[in-house]
Amino acid sequence: MILEFIYPLVIYFTPLNVFSYLTFRGAYAALTTLLVCFLFGTRIIEALRRFKIGQAVRNDGPATHLVKSGTPTMGGIFIIGSVAVSMLLWGDLDNRMVWLSLVSLLAFGAIGFIDDYLKVSRRNSAGLPAWGKLAGQFAAALAVVLYLYFSGDGETTKLYLPFLKNPVIDMGTWFIPFGVLLIMGESNAVNFSDGLDGLLAGLLILVFIALAILTYISGRVDYSAYLGIPYIPDAGELTVLCLAIGGALIGFLWYNCHPAEVFMGDVGSLSLGGVVAVISLIIKKEILVLVIGGVFLLEIFSVVIQVISFKLRKKRVFLMSPIHHHFEMAGWAESKVVARFWILGGLFMLIAISSLKIQ
Repeated sequence: MILEFIYPLVIYFTPLNVFSYLTFRGAYAALTTLLVCFLFGTRIIEALRRFKIGQAVRNDGPATHLVKSGTPTMGGIFIIGSVAVSMLLWGDLDNRMVWLSLVSLLAFGAIGFIDDYLKVSRRNSAGLPAWGKLAGQFAAALAVVLYLYFSGDGETTKLYLPFLKNPVIDMGTWFIPFGVLLIMGESNAVNFSDGLDGLLAGLLILVFIALAILTYISGRVDYSAYLGIPYIPDAGELTVLCLAIGGALIGFLWYNCHPAEVFMGDVGSLSLGGVVAVISLIIKKEILVLVIGGVFLLEIFSVVIQVISFKLRKKRVFLMSPIHHHFEMAGWAESKVVARFWILGGLFMLIAISSLKIQ
């Protein structure tokens, strides 16, 4: 909105040219979401508490989590809300990839909202049945992938691997099931990682910083050519979105750090996981994003391994899954698990970014 109404005035006042810079608008988009969270976070938490929108805690989990029962949840609402406000102010509203990402954020957020609402209304941790949640995710993911497939160019269906300059394969129509699986998998992997105070918010801050770097260089002809990565004309504007989400997560972490005053809920985790995958599809970093979010892979694989092991052998591999709960059950303090997983997330991010130069 600012870009549309203020930037044309540059012919009368040249300093307004600063609004054309992605870095400038991205920085202020992050500050906007951060301020919105700071200004309205307490009021939203009080409203959630007033309407008794509290978290139901698993009885089979760590005993230290029982005191968290009733803590306000669905805090992802003010992450999504602050991002929407920020992008209306600082984003290029003519950019179709911005709209695709925002619609994806809202669509997966709606699925998470329904799941959270059912948990709260039933006063237990069972929300949408698994088939219902997966069906909603499948429909949203399929719509996104079909749009990319039919509106894309020759690069859309190509698959790139980290450390390799050229695409390894053109997936053709196989891009559709691949993209759907990636979006659904990433959304659920991020969702599984939301279980400790501040854990997911901190990890996602690292992920969106990495995505901001990747979208910026992918949207520039000179940088993408120098690094030997695909040039995606509409990708640069996603830098503003990534930084806006990063700012919102920092603002949310203010209230979500231990001991948490509010939980993100599925409305936050499903939506943010979904948009991570959508952005990776747009900028052709589908495999690299799995490295960036390496902790998310560990979390979802721990659940899969636990389920398969129990069904086949009637034995558990981990004390509890997802794996962050395993370390809690093993005696690690919650804050130690969170800090160490953040460190691991930072290492994965550095490995991913360094791969751009080693190809």
